Amino acid sequence: MQAFLKILRWSVGLLFIFSGLIKANDLLGLSYKMQEFFEVWGIAFLDDYSLVFALCMNTLEIVAGIALLIKFPYKQTLWLLLGLIIFFTFLTGYALFSGKIKTCGCFGDCIPLTPKVSFIKDLVLMFAIIILLFNHKKVKSNLHKALGIFLLILSTGAVGYGQYYVLQHLPFVDCLPYKRGNDIQEQMKTPEGAVPDSVSIQMSFKKDGKNVQFDINQFPTDFDSTYVYQDRKEVLIQKGNGLVAKIVDFSLFTINNIDTTEELFNSNNPYVLIFAGNIDSSVPWEMLISTIQQKNQQVYLITADKANALQLNLNIPILIGDMTMIKTAARVWPTVVIMNGSRIMEKQSYIDFLKK
Repeated sequence: MQAFLKILRWSVGLLFIFSGLIKANDLLGLSYKMQEFFEVWGIAFLDDYSLVFALCMNTLEIVAGIALLIKFPYKQTLWLLLGLIIFFTFLTGYALFSGKIKTCGCFGDCIPLTPKVSFIKDLVLMFAIIILLFNHKKVKSNLHKALGIFLLILSTGAVGYGQYYVLQHLPFVDCLPYKRGNDIQEQMKTPEGAVPDSVSIQMSFKKDGKNVQFDINQFPTDFDSTYVYQDRKEVLIQKGNGLVAKIVDFSLFTINNIDTTEELFNSNNPYVLIFAGNIDSSVPWEMLISTIQQKNQQVYLITADKANALQLNLNIPILIGDMTMIKTAARVWPTVVIMNGSRIMEKQSYIDFLKK
């Protein structure tokens, strides 16, 4: 029994540590996932706190995993882990049964899991923690209290610093489709054998005090101005096989709304893209751009913040991109990306780029 409990304890502890470290590697990615849940639940006012929530959750998950391994404090840690896994099971269950969230982000973008796999994983973990909790008296810790407290404080500090580091210097491991070496055009191709979801656009109108719904391709024969529009929504008819292009939203437009994506991809010379979803005036923009231009490279500012970008008067082309795309391509704003055609040759946060 002791051997079984030890294997179970180490399995649960290491899995929590592993899960927390993967998410801590991309702290902003987790905060964006939280914002996705907030939006679905109608509590988007919490978006401003998502980064703090993400940092605390990752730290708690990793430190609790370590506490379980060192068995200090053992019973309290098990109760904490049970609370965490109940919360995680709720999230994965909601993603699975509501269909409103495609992935729960349990292992970040490095190991994408389907909601079904995530939900089953959490149920198994919950069962394992309950077993450990019922048998907690059979596990003794010989660790000195002062050493246990020191190890937990040290772990908390290390995890906190690591997450601060990735906010300044990009993730340690880039698991996103815009990582160094990837070809954006290749990532935009639909995989062979992909079967898309089949959906129907259902329109909702009110006529004569009654709600009327119909498919967008099958309007009533008497449709006229007496039908008052209420809403429209997508209804899934048949689920596809889940194979989709890794990048689906990469397009860049000039401030005059001219699509310049293909022109950039067909460029014969290397060029530099500076990604910044929003413009932060505290960034040393002139120094950053002059450093790039000293290498005789053409530079473009990619942003969704057109008004503030124009106010910078940087005398470089400004290209407008989708905010979600920019969030995915660059976790730190601004991020410097050196391109050769559609291939990403180098990718650095502006802090690291200026240190060179």
